[in-house]
Amino acid sequence: MKLIFAGTPLFAATALKAIAAEHEVVCVLTQPDRPAGRGMRLKPSAVKETALKLNLPIRQPETLKHSDIQAALSSYHADVMVVAAYGLLLPKAVLAMPKMGCLNIHASLLPRWRGAAPIQRAIEAGDKETGICIMQMDEGLDTGDVLHRSVIAIDDTDTAATLHDKLMFQGAKDIVAVLQQLPNVKRQPQPTGGISYAKKIGKDEAFIDWKQSAQHIDRQIRAFNPFPVAKTLYQGGVLKIFSGSLKDENTEKPAGTIVSVDKNAIEVATGDGKIIQIHELQTAGSRKMTVAEFLNGSPIAVGSRFGE
Repeated sequence: MKLIFAGTPLFAATALKAIAAEHEVVCVLTQPDRPAGRGMRLKPSAVKETALKLNLPIRQPETLKHSDIQAALSSYHADVMVVAAYGLLLPKAVLAMPKMGCLNIHASLLPRWRGAAPIQRAIEAGDKETGICIMQMDEGLDTGDVLHRSVIAIDDTDTAATLHDKLMFQGAKDIVAVLQQLPNVKRQPQPTGGISYAKKIGKDEAFIDWKQSAQHIDRQIRAFNPFPVAKTLYQGGVLKIFSGSLKDENTEKPAGTIVSVDKNAIEVATGDGKIIQIHELQTAGSRKMTVAEFLNGSPIAVGSRFGE
């Protein structure tokens, strides 16, 4: 089939590579290059980098609302458009262009976690499973009929990074399978119950409230790794916390109190009397370190408190 592909990050690039091995990708849409890194140099998206390696035609419009880009897309006479984490809204005119419409690779079990951050929100909420839905796009926010659904378990140790990768590879596999069966794929309307929305992750959410339960904090740390990374105040500075674990032990110390420190973990009291162990952290201007590495240059005193 002749396809238009629209996507931006690595999640989408993996799907593009799988699709291009099976079909003719007549156009790749991706976000314009953005400043990144310390030098703030323009950096192409992962999808653009993949498209360049595959010698695929690329377009990077700021919007799909203008008549010139819509005319260009119409000229391809595509059978279908595949969308994955593109980041731009598709106007009604664009949705209607391909002969078999537009398909979206969405990283949740719809209608749960419609929206921008389904992977992080699933971990944060303590969900035991998530998955991939291949959805027929309509004008709503992730409201279209589902053509294919795969379930992925969420492990107690999964971070947003590890779960992202599981879903990324599953999404690439599923979209290829669905495309092979078009147009003879049964469409299932989404249930009217169980709807939830995964709002975009804000940096202001990253600070840990140690008065929360240990389980809540553990989920927050895992959900926000690798972005925006959970944070806490300590002695006038900010510490980023990349990984931790729950300890099956109680303490009567106030929430945020450092209960124990050794080369393996910094143990912290939480709001429900449980202890959470911190394993990887980072100070401003430094790299991510294990606790052993961190303590070599930044001692932490038992009895002092995070969050102050």
